[in-house]
Amino acid sequence: MNGLFELSAPWWQFVLRAVVVYILVMVLMRLSGKRAVGQFTPFDLVLVILLGNAVQNGINGGDNSLTGAVIMATSLIALNYLVAQLTARYRSVEKLVEGEPVVLARHGKIFKKVLLRQSVSEHDFEKALRKNNIEDVADCEVVMLENNGEISVVPKQKQ
Repeated sequence: MNGLFELSAPWWQFVLRAVVVYILVMVLMRLSGKRAVGQFTPFDLVLVILLGNAVQNGINGGDNSLTGAVIMATSLIALNYLVAQLTARYRSVEKLVEGEPVVLARHGKIFKKVLLRQSVSEHDFEKALRKNNIEDVADCEVVMLENNGEISVVPKQKQ
């Protein structure tokens, strides 16, 4: 019970470790693309679990104390709150953290290179059309890959 509250390092090291690992994971998740974040598959879930395990020691530095856990958890929650506040207030931060929507098709023309670059399969593209009761991409004004990984479809206006 002695080591339950004893830190193995100064408190500020836990805060610094949490900030560095948070930023690293944010950058890696942004680089992995919108579809990986927005549409979790079983493989993505395994990745997140393993990623959490991989960075655990980077955050706690081998410390297993309750005090260290409280400092790290509080630091991560505070950092996440700060990022949320910054993205809500500043468009440039929002763009950096969340990215921007990407046009996958316009006026009935599919941009296959964009689909490939964004890791969107033709099956997922067609599924989004079906969800919007559209049979043919020619009936679409624009199809977008949103920041959250969802595919939104704007149908052509009937005249």
